[in-house]
Parts: sequence; C-alpha cells; structure tokens
Amino acid sequence: MPELPEVETTIRGLRPVLEGRRILAFELRRADLRWPFPVNLRQMMTGARVTGLGRRAKYGLIDTDRGDTLIFHLGMSGHWRVDPAELGKHDHVVIETDEGRRLALNDHRRFGFLAIVRGDALDAYPPFAKMGPEPLGGAFDGVYLARALAGRAAPVKALLLDQRIVAGLGNIYVCEALHMARIAPGSAGGHIARVRLDRLVESVKEVLGAAIAAGGSSLRDFVRPDGELGYFSSAWRVYGREGEACPCCGGVIRRRTDSGRSTFFCPKCQR
Repeated sequence: MPELPEVETTIRGLRPVLEGRRILAFELRRADLRWPFPVNLRQMMTGARVTGLGRRAKYGLIDTDRGDTLIFHLGMSGHWRVDPAELGKHDHVVIETDEGRRLALNDHRRFGFLAIVRGDALDAYPPFAKMGPEPLGGAFDGVYLARALAGRAAPVKALLLDQRIVAGLGNIYVCEALHMARIAPGSAGGHIARVRLDRLVESVKEVLGAAIAAGGSSLRDFVRPDGELGYFSSAWRVYGREGEACPCCGGVIRRRTDSGRSTFFCPKCQR
C-alpha cells in the first residue's frame, strides 16, 4: 500500500500539472471505488480552479477556489497517471485542465477512495480528527514521543503504526526507522529511554526524507505520476531482506508476523 513517501511523491508530481489550473472536465468512469463517490462530486469539481495541493498522513489533498478540498486515498494499488496516451479500464477518474493536460486515477483493486470537504472543516474530517502530528513536522520530537508512549506496554512498532500517535507511518518505514535507531520492534514503548526515543525520531525523519528523495518505494503496483518507479526499495536496510546480512552488524535479518504484518529486523543489533 502506498505510504507517506509515496503520497508525498504523488503530490509533488501532480503539483506542476494541477496547481493554478482550472478543471474543465472531471469524469467519473464508474460509480465507486472502495466507497461510492460523493454526491455531486463531478459538478463540484468541474470549473473549479486548483489553488494548492498538500498531504495529510497518507491522504492527498487538492484545494479549489470554491473553498473545497478534494481528498484522495490511493488504497492498495492506486496511482495517478499524467497525460496517458490512452485510457485503460482501471482509469476510474479523469481530470482535464484548461492547459490541455489530462490526469487519470488508476486503481485496479479499487481500495482507494475520494472525498470532498470544506477546506475550513478539514481538521474535523473523521480520519483526521484524532490523528497525531506529522512525522516530518516540528511537533513530532523526542519530548512528544516520550509523552505519547509513557506507561505503554505495547510494542513500539505497533505504537508507531497507531495513527493517533503519529500520522502517516506505515509498515515499511517503521521497520526501517527502528533498525536505523537499533531498537527492537517488540520493545515495550513505555520502557524505551528518552535518549533512544530522540534517536528514533531522528531515524523516522531521515528514513522518510530519503524515501521521498528517491520517489518512494515501488512495491507491487506503485508508480509515480510520471510513470517512473520509486527507487527507495533498493536502499531498504531490513524490509524484504529476510535471511540476508544486516548492513550494520552482519547479523542475519529475520522476519516475523505481527498482527498480520511482516516485521523485518536484526536481532543482533536491535535491542
């Protein structure tokens, strides 16, 4: 599933094509994706001018001059295509701009979705209302993380994946950050020393920054809007590398399943 770096990469790819442009046509080529499209979505977007694009956690945001924000989630397999030569059967939403550009939201599994809310009510949108801080923002630091994890006996990996604690972190990048910080994924969150939490915050920011710079990670279906793959997967330290040597200590990388998700870690240097 596209995680924060993939969504950020998507927004950066869409911005030069959409920002400041008027939407001449907004075509819904089916009635739904994961859920039915909002009523009157086509009418609300047609003729609107895009005033900005952004991201909240794993959600993309497209603001318009009508005061609305179109929210998109890429689900398991979604991605935007810029100026496709032809439309395919999995291109479910098509946008045409006043510059003659065309964007297509492609999602063959249809686990993504679109929503539209008033921009001044964005923080009250249910998935956002209880989210923690953005991991790349200044509010996410060692002081905050120590306070959020205080007294918690749950594994630190599970706590980092809890969107109420920090918004947008996913399985790949949590595995990578824990390895960089040399913290075992099963460590009780409330028992980790403050100095180690400071290092963990730094690792989260470093891993996400490097992933965004590399265009994200192409896992299964993800491609960038320009059609290129995300190349951060070639730099994974532990994720997907079961049985290989740890790049830090030479130990053997292991994999286990936690709550249905694969956890990759080095038992020798992550303690």
